[in-house]
Amino acid sequence: MNFRSIVHHIDSLPPLSDTTQVVRKLYQAGAENVDIAKLVEAIETDAVLTVNILKMINSPLYGFSKQITSVSQAVTLFGTQVVYGLVVRYSIESAIIANLRPYGLSNTKFNDICHMQSALVSQWYSQIKLRDAQFLAPLALIMESGKLVVAQEVAQATNIKEFINGLKVAPNISEYENSLFGTSSYYISGLLFEHWHLDSLYVDLLKGLDFEHDGALKMGYYIDILDAVRTAVNVASVFTEDSINDASEIVSDLGLDTEQFKTVCLKMKETYLEKNT
Repeated sequence: MNFRSIVHHIDSLPPLSDTTQVVRKLYQAGAENVDIAKLVEAIETDAVLTVNILKMINSPLYGFSKQITSVSQAVTLFGTQVVYGLVVRYSIESAIIANLRPYGLSNTKFNDICHMQSALVSQWYSQIKLRDAQFLAPLALIMESGKLVVAQEVAQATNIKEFINGLKVAPNISEYENSLFGTSSYYISGLLFEHWHLDSLYVDLLKGLDFEHDGALKMGYYIDILDAVRTAVNVASVFTEDSINDASEIVSDLGLDTEQFKTVCLKMKETYLEKNT
């Protein structure tokens, strides 16, 4: 288990699904220029993808009271960028089938965490800057993808129990991953996106989450937004008092309203607890 083996692992992964490739090409001129009719048509040609997108988007974590029954309705309500994130997420999960046991949680809970991270961006940051929230929400949905690769690597090395025990006492997940692999799962997500030729800015943001970056000031701001989100809800802490407070410190450093942030976090925590009782 080392960085070289992870790179080899990623290089051996197949391309994303044909439907995802078609959808990706529709976004090449920018999300604002996507032909919505062609997007809906591309998704609906894949019945399994359509069912899974509607299943994901009807999660109570997104806060919609009425059921969304069609792809076109989903695009209208969520926008083209969030739908793009859902398409890519489903395709990644199909390409990397992993048991998240090394991280001490079920695949269902991992899925919930990813959706909560995306929903937190949408419900919190859209009140501050809608356009940026629309750009960051799909990335938040898929930024934990590197943990699928880590889980596979740990399982193949038959070190699951050792990894879990180390994770339990580690003060920081990314630092623990780095001590074992020479990188973090977020950087691995960046390598995955690079391998699949996804948005280059997404690649740079993911690689910059745990390591120094040479990007522009705006890129650093985006990284801090994502850092606040992953601090509030992650595989170790789901909207705990400590995780919300730690995330609020990042929000405060950004000059943003911490009470607004905490209110959204607590509301989402309540929804999550209701969903799982």
